Amino acid sequence: MLSEKTIQIIKSTVPVLEKHGLDITKRFYQLLFTHHPELLNIFNHANQKQGKQQTALANAVYAAAQYIDKLETIIPVVKQIGHKHRSLGIRAEHYPIVGENLLAAIKDVLGSQATDEILQAWAEAYGVIADAFIGVEAELYEQAEQQEGGWEGFRAFRVDRKVKESDVITSFYLVPQDEEAIAVFEPGQYISVKMEIPGESNTHIRQYSLSDAPGKPYYRISVKREDGQQDQPAGKVSVYLHEQVEQGDVVLLSAPAGDFVLDQKDDRPVVLISGGVGLTPLVSMLHTLVETNPNRQITFIHAAQNGDVHAMREQVEELASQHSQVSVYWCYDKPTDHDRATNVFHKEGYVDMATLQEMVPSKDVSFYFCGPMPFMKALYSNLKEYKIAEADIHFEFFGPAGSL
Repeated sequence: MLSEKTIQIIKSTVPVLEKHGLDITKRFYQLLFTHHPELLNIFNHANQKQGKQQTALANAVYAAAQYIDKLETIIPVVKQIGHKHRSLGIRAEHYPIVGENLLAAIKDVLGSQATDEILQAWAEAYGVIADAFIGVEAELYEQAEQQEGGWEGFRAFRVDRKVKESDVITSFYLVPQDEEAIAVFEPGQYISVKMEIPGESNTHIRQYSLSDAPGKPYYRISVKREDGQQDQPAGKVSVYLHEQVEQGDVVLLSAPAGDFVLDQKDDRPVVLISGGVGLTPLVSMLHTLVETNPNRQITFIHAAQNGDVHAMREQVEELASQHSQVSVYWCYDKPTDHDRATNVFHKEGYVDMATLQEMVPSKDVSFYFCGPMPFMKALYSNLKEYKIAEADIHFEFFGPAGSL
């Protein structure tokens, strides 16, 4: 337990962290990778280049300072991050390394403002926070390894099928190379794919949502090829998967993880809303719902640029044709002439307030959504304006957790 004096010192640094937090985390990663370049085999380099990881860590440190006297408040976030850490292979022995470099970064950025008293207080606070992470992650490691079909670390899987779902999304059906059982998962969870790419000095790990229902003899991931834009680098792993990985090739997977999962005890109507490749965990939820809860009303709303990049449309439409409780809606913001001629989409434009009111007239429903950050921010704002209870709003970030 932290002393009252330590708590007060930590809380006094909140304004400083609000101003300098991002500078501290940028310096932290510089120091971390300089002193421990082997950790580049774990971290996502693209998130580093775009500043996403630095921002996420700055937010986490700021939240820890704010709630240092009520750490139970941030336990849900600890569990969410813990799932990602477990899937990446982050272990207890990494935490002292992180603490040492974080304190050094605070000292470097704040200079004389970082007094010995402040640094000592943060060292104590970090120890308590690290213990919380280590405890949560130890349980997650045990669950992953001890469950039927579970395993430790990364396990070899063979590409059984490779299926093109749209111009930009391809599905990979993965079966265990050892032909033993595989762990079940909860719809909405993800696995980590560990790749050694020729010409790259480090291994690369990426997390992909499982896009089919649990209980199959395979895992399916549906990967969007990220070719990069002016402000974003191309995705090394996604491009390699699309261009180089073929049927019969072997990839390494961690056991399923993640806390964005479907509440299957809730029998109320459910609304699944996705944008772009964000449909992957929601398609898993849809498959599961029609298999296990055939009486639950489901509304599936997907937003895409157009039909050329809309993945798994036929699969979802087939489920809707077979199960009367499923309603589907497609929203295209840049429909092609073919889309218009064949009338394959419900609405031209975005999923806005009017769309929600039209497609989901009742407010006593549970919402799950995933997609690009701007899409999620707009949707979250609309749901709050629509007076949807916070407990009925569930969402997933692809990459480091952000804020809506």
